[in-house]
Amino acid sequence: MTEHKRTRWLGLAVLSLGVSMIIVDATIINVALPSIIRDFDLTLADAEWINSIYSLVFAALLITLGKVGDMYGRRRMFIIGIVTFVVASMLAGRSTDGSWLIFARFLQGVGAAVILPATLSTVNATFQGKERGIAFGVWGSVIGGMAALGPLLGGWLTTEHSWRWAFYINVPIGVAVVIGAYLWVTETRDTELARGFDIPGILLSGLGMTGVVFALIEGPRYGFLAATHEFTAGPFTWPSDGVSLVAISFVVGIVLLGAFVWNEHVRAKAGKPVLFDLSLFRFRSFSIGNATVSLLSLGEFGLIFVLPLFVQAVFGYTAFRTGVLLLSLAIGAFIGGPTAGIVATKVGPRRVVSTGMAFEAVAIATIALLFAPDRSGWAFVVPLFIYGVGVGLASAQLTSVILAEVPPRESGQASGMQSTFRQVGAAIGIALLGTVLATGLRTGTAENLMGIPGLPAEARNGIVEAIDGSAGQALPAIAERPGAEPVVAAVSEAFSDAARTTGFVAVAFVLAGLLMSLWLPDLRYADAAPPASGDG
Repeated sequence: MTEHKRTRWLGLAVLSLGVSMIIVDATIINVALPSIIRDFDLTLADAEWINSIYSLVFAALLITLGKVGDMYGRRRMFIIGIVTFVVASMLAGRSTDGSWLIFARFLQGVGAAVILPATLSTVNATFQGKERGIAFGVWGSVIGGMAALGPLLGGWLTTEHSWRWAFYINVPIGVAVVIGAYLWVTETRDTELARGFDIPGILLSGLGMTGVVFALIEGPRYGFLAATHEFTAGPFTWPSDGVSLVAISFVVGIVLLGAFVWNEHVRAKAGKPVLFDLSLFRFRSFSIGNATVSLLSLGEFGLIFVLPLFVQAVFGYTAFRTGVLLLSLAIGAFIGGPTAGIVATKVGPRRVVSTGMAFEAVAIATIALLFAPDRSGWAFVVPLFIYGVGVGLASAQLTSVILAEVPPRESGQASGMQSTFRQVGAAIGIALLGTVLATGLRTGTAENLMGIPGLPAEARNGIVEAIDGSAGQALPAIAERPGAEPVVAAVSEAFSDAARTTGFVAVAFVLAGLLMSLWLPDLRYADAAPPASGDG
C-alpha cells in the first residue's frame, strides 16, 4: 500500500471516529436519561427536548455549515466542529438543571452540524470506484457500531460514576480526533463555489421546524387543540383557556416551512445563494433517497428512545445493564456495516438498503410484541441483533445512494441536505413517538388503576401524575412501598401497552421507508459521479 493510500485510510478512520462521537451522543443519552430525569425531576416533555433539541439544531444548520466547509476547507470545519462539540460536552456534564442541559445539547447540535457534512464531503471527495463503496461501508459500520456501543458505555459510566461522565468522555476522544485530523485528513474545498448565504432560508427553516417539533412534544402537556394548562416562558404567558399554543405553533411552523420552499424557489430563479438547492431533486437517487431516509428516521430512533425507559422502569434495570442488553445491537451493526460495503459492490447498494430496512422492520415489530412485564431482558437480544444488522446494512449505503448522482462540486450541500432529512426525521420521530408513549402511558395507567379495589381517587390521581411526569421512572420507587404490588402491576401493564403501540407506529414508518426504497435507481458504484480532488 502506498503512503498516499495509507494516509487516506487512516484519515477515514479519524473521520469515522469523529462522526461516531456525535452519533454516540445521540444514543448514549437514552440510557442515561432515566437517571437525569430523577436527578433533575424532569417530565417526559423535558426528556424529549433533551433528545430533540440536538437533532433539531443539527438539522437546521447542516446545509449552511456544509457549504462553509466546501468554501473554506472541510478539514478545517471538521476540527472546529470537534472543538465546539467537546466544549459543549463539558458544559453538559456540568449542568445544574434541565434547562442548562438542554442549552448544552443545543451547542452540541451546533458542533455536530459542523462535523457531519465535513466528513461526508471528505469521503465523497477522496474515494472513487469500488473503494468508495468500501469506504462508505467502513464509515457506516463504525458509526452504526459506535451508536450501539454508546448505550453500553453510557450505562457503565452512569451506573459506576455519574451520567455526567457520558458527556465528559468526549473530551479525550475529541483531543485524539483533532490530532489525527491534522496528521492524516487531507484538506479539500471547492474554489469555484459561489459565496454568500441564504439568511431568510436559514431563519424560515429553523423557525418552521421548531414550531412543528414544539407542537409535537408539548401537545400532551398543553393540549393539541384546546389549552389544558397555562404556558409560561419568561414574561410570556399563554392562558389555559381557548385555543392551545401548541395548535398555533404547529400552524405557524407549517406556514413558515411553506414560505421556506417558496423562498428557495424565488432565490434560485434570481441566481441568489440558496440553503436548499431544489435542482438536486432532479436526480432520482437524491429525491427518492431523501424521502426514504426521512421515513426510516421517523421510526428508527424510536426504539432506542423507548426501550431504555421501559426496561429501567418495568424491569428495574440499571443503566449499565441496559447498555449490556443493547450490546447485541452493536454486534449486529459491526457485522452488517462491513458486509454492506462488500455486498454493495456486487449487487448494488439499493438491494442492500432495502434488505437492511426489512431486517429493521422485522426486528422492531418483534420487540414491540415482546413488551410485557413478565418478559426477561434476554428475550430482546436476538431481535436487537437483527435490528443492528439492519442498521449496518442500510445506514451508510443509503447515504451513498443519495449522493451517487450528485456532482462532486455540490457534494457538501447535498451531504448537508441528506443529513438534514435524516435529522429532521429523527427530531419529529422522537417527538411523535414520545407523544404516543406519553399518551398511552397516562391513559393506560389511569384506566388500570380504576380496577384496583379500595384505591382512593386522590391516591389514584397522584400515581397517574407521578408516572406521567417522570416518563414512568417513578415506578421503581413506587414498587418499594409496602402493599404496592397491585399498583406496580397496573402501571407495568400500562407501560407495556404504550411501548407496544409506540413500537408498531415505528414499524409503520420503517415499512413506508422500505416501500419507498424500492423506487431507488439501481446504481452501481461505477455509475456514480467521480469524486472531486482536493486542492489543499
